[in-house]
Amino acid sequence: MESIIARLKQLLVYDDRYEIISWLFLRLLALIYLAAFASLASQITGLVGAQGILPLDNHFELAQQHIGDQAWLRFPSIFWLIGTGDELLQGTALLGVLLSLVLLIGRWQRAVLILLFLLYLSLYHAGQVFMNFQWDTLLLEAGFLAIFLVGGANPLLIFLFDWLLFRLRFMSGLFKLVSNDPSWSGFTALNYYFETQPLPHIGAWYAHQLPDLLLKAGVGLTLFSELIVPFFIFLPRKFRLTAAGITILMQLLIIATSNHNFINFLTIALCLFLLDDRALKSIMPGRFVANIQNTHNSIGSIRSFMIILCFIVIPITSLISFSAKFLDHSAIKTSLPWAETVQHFGLGHLYHIFPTMQTQRHELIIQGSNDGQTWLSYQFNYKPDGTADTPRINLPHQPRLDWMLWFVPTQHPVHIYWFDQFMRQVKTGSPSVTSLLADNPFPDTPPKYLRVLVYRFSFTNREEKALTGHWWQTDYLGEFPHLAPRSP
Repeated sequence: MESIIARLKQLLVYDDRYEIISWLFLRLLALIYLAAFASLASQITGLVGAQGILPLDNHFELAQQHIGDQAWLRFPSIFWLIGTGDELLQGTALLGVLLSLVLLIGRWQRAVLILLFLLYLSLYHAGQVFMNFQWDTLLLEAGFLAIFLVGGANPLLIFLFDWLLFRLRFMSGLFKLVSNDPSWSGFTALNYYFETQPLPHIGAWYAHQLPDLLLKAGVGLTLFSELIVPFFIFLPRKFRLTAAGITILMQLLIIATSNHNFINFLTIALCLFLLDDRALKSIMPGRFVANIQNTHNSIGSIRSFMIILCFIVIPITSLISFSAKFLDHSAIKTSLPWAETVQHFGLGHLYHIFPTMQTQRHELIIQGSNDGQTWLSYQFNYKPDGTADTPRINLPHQPRLDWMLWFVPTQHPVHIYWFDQFMRQVKTGSPSVTSLLADNPFPDTPPKYLRVLVYRFSFTNREEKALTGHWWQTDYLGEFPHLAPRSP
């Protein structure tokens, strides 16, 4: 027992190899928090405000009806205490923006990090289906661990950051394999990915034109970087540096060809813990390094206890959830509710980026009319609505309505429900909801009729682009939902 305690004390000792790393990570995290909160501030009332698509007060009321007094534990949020008004929702996001700037300049870091975590956790649960994304939970866990980074890194804390990065990368690769998706096993995933991803930007069009051999090589590199490279994380320094280099390269390639908000920037930030100060000093200006002063202190008893608790709880939670996907064991079933409770606080989640690949892009074109003869289309900010629409870059912003429309053609009940609510608010002319659009063709009075047409969108090739100037070609499929669901 004494040897275990002695070993724990060693793992909690300040590690001066990560002084610059810690300073830089906190600044990058501040920028990522800033992007995330600013993105939400412009959308949150339209998504879940009083006149939004899924009003938060209705959500909380239903939660209390079905769960009772434990509803706050299932959806931990400050909005249970302060209310669900539009001003409070937007004010919370704006406060997150302000606190992110405070963190960026390095003031009151631990207190600010605690507040940022609590605010984002609250918005995560308030956002319901619109916030149910892996990058949101990735930011929550990274932000929670960063609270204990103030005052200096230690081996246990570095392991927890490594474990988060390992789960993100390895699980994404593994779920691609076990999904039995033919595009991954047949190395054709990138033949579809660039044009069928939720919100492609202009880089995706150019990547789609690459030779088939290069696209297949890209699939191989993706699987190698997700299935093999993550194990380098737990090997000696040379392997860790290699893992950092390959992972950062993959993130830069994704940024160059995809709109995935802030997740790739956050993944790059997590790769910092695979490096050390010696590696950074070799590539950063000496004057910049000399000006970094990261305060550290001896480990406090509360901080020490919390890091040990995280070291126990987070790996166990993620392993239970992971095992439940593959094993039907009574012990796993018994412990799964406990693991899910931990995950409600943004910790220990699973990650499975693009386990299956869509082979067709179905776009919903929403139109209104007052006479049933002349139809005008609603325009969105980032999703393509016509053949001449240039694929736009929106990084690191995530337009959550545009993004979520990508899921609706699957006709899953969850997406049918929120889409019906969205259409109902468009029909009533809700200013909060129509503010999420690029153009509302009925700004004064909502139309009498609405319809939704479905088109298959495909990238043009170089010759078609040169001839027509169009980025897309389209084929009419039918009126939604009176057509077969998109699969997958």
